[in-house]
Amino acid sequence: MDFFDTHAHLDDEQLAGDVAGVIERAAQARVASILAVGTTAASSRNCLAVATKYPGVWSSAGIHPNHAAEVQPGDWDEVVRLAGEPRVVALGETGLDLYWKDTPLAVQQDYFDRHIRLSQAIGKPLVIHQRESSAEILTMLRQARQRGPLAGVMHSFTGTTDQAQEFLNLGLHISFAGMVTFKKSDDLRTVAAAIPAGRILVETDAPYLSPEPFRGKRPNEPARVVHTAACVAQVRGVSIESFAAQTTANARGLFGTP
Repeated sequence: MDFFDTHAHLDDEQLAGDVAGVIERAAQARVASILAVGTTAASSRNCLAVATKYPGVWSSAGIHPNHAAEVQPGDWDEVVRLAGEPRVVALGETGLDLYWKDTPLAVQQDYFDRHIRLSQAIGKPLVIHQRESSAEILTMLRQARQRGPLAGVMHSFTGTTDQAQEFLNLGLHISFAGMVTFKKSDDLRTVAAAIPAGRILVETDAPYLSPEPFRGKRPNEPARVVHTAACVAQVRGVSIESFAAQTTANARGLFGTP
């Protein structure tokens, strides 16, 4: 029984000083694979360095919407270059965030569009951040779908069943993080129970969003994805063993990893 943490920020300062320990504790918890997710050009380089060093780690390359206003000349070219690396298996974290007001929406949309077009051009899936921006993201994805197929994951999903269905219809996967385990997250667990078996993923978003029974305790670590998986397996009425196998197979299929 192996798990795949499909979203962890291993280069975050809360984890970067003990990456070897983080990965070892993950392995002890049967978390055999981790996607190290980049948020800037520099972060994406760091994630690739970790993925190159540790066989069970893969990486993404991208610019987070909340960092899009900080982009320096050459940063996007670096993301494009990194996207061609074999151990870079996804693009992002990208998307739109209307909760924080640091980055103008037009700038976020520009970089989200760049990621989408690059994904469609090279065939690597998107890692999409959505915060108070479902309508705006769906508008852009619908337009992109007219150009060609989409592949990717709505990470740390907290939307409704109807929203999830719209993303599924566009060809995307849905991933659940620690919030699905919280006591008041009954509605989100209902969503998780309804996702088709072949399109559901789990993640930690480490070092954030620690699941129960570690809620509020940072840093979160990939090892804790087991608790999220156990919660979702229970609401879906399946064994943790079968759910681990299903979500790991889903992640490997999406990211093209062995």
